[in-house]
Amino acid sequence: MFEVVMYDGGVYRAEELYELIEDLGGVIIQKTRSSQLLSVTMSIQSEDKETVTEFCKEIGGTIKTIPMAGTEIAVVGPTLGRHHMPHPICDIAEILRRQGAITVVMGLARGRGKLTSQISLEEKMIIDEYDAAIFSLGNFKPCIEAKADLFSGLKVPVLLVSGPKPDGVEGKCDAIVSGVGRKVSRMKTAPEREKLDEITDKMEKILMDKRKLLEEDPLFIHPAEIKLLLDEYEPVDMCLRPAPVVLHLDGLRVKVGYDEHHENIENMEIYGRKIGEVCRLSPSKINDSSIIIKIKTRSEVQQEDAKRETSNDP
Repeated sequence: MFEVVMYDGGVYRAEELYELIEDLGGVIIQKTRSSQLLSVTMSIQSEDKETVTEFCKEIGGTIKTIPMAGTEIAVVGPTLGRHHMPHPICDIAEILRRQGAITVVMGLARGRGKLTSQISLEEKMIIDEYDAAIFSLGNFKPCIEAKADLFSGLKVPVLLVSGPKPDGVEGKCDAIVSGVGRKVSRMKTAPEREKLDEITDKMEKILMDKRKLLEEDPLFIHPAEIKLLLDEYEPVDMCLRPAPVVLHLDGLRVKVGYDEHHENIENMEIYGRKIGEVCRLSPSKINDSSIIIKIKTRSEVQQEDAKRETSNDP
């Protein structure tokens, strides 16, 4: 079973670390370098963790488990205007990144105003591409309660972050963290940092519940194994966008155009099967900028195999 961990240390002998991960059949998810400091998020087999940990100690680094690795989370504000996109949204996105998640900050096209706020079907479909969503609303309780319809009906789990705690919205979201409203400065004080930790804990629990649900009918193949194959695909290897392949709990986001590349990806083979047989590919709703891959569960693949055998019987 694959486990996602992070190396934190210097760049000394980094190439040897990459070679070790490759030799063990692991996958490098993301590299972040700042001057002489390096962070590497990797997916490795659980039985190889001790080997990697010992090597990282040898080169002066450390290995730590990051609970949100392999996820992509949308942090949503009512609009991108300065009235609705204050510093806490950026702080929330950053604290989740430090826990291994890939975060995207979004603003709705018509979220402004208690009585006029709206969310379109297209916006809901975009948010549903992620593993989870955080909606950050404001400081006025009636406004928050009126805007709760913005996230009702979403398929992904939702965490609501707001100033005062609203009433009557519990059934529309999976968790609520109050005490974080609009402000024009960064969240630096001890109570504010505790609120960021509370948001992290609530989101970690949400993702853990989603993982447990997936374990009831496991995926046919782990997303990291498909990423390992896609990293060798030339258009992905040459892609200049950050993190060309992003892991999700139940699939991946590949940052190449759907129309041009989906057939090539569907025909790639892994463990004797084509990706198109064990996954569903669809274009991202964000201007066909990416391919969304959803991995089928083992039971789905077994059912499809049984139907295929039945149809082939004379």
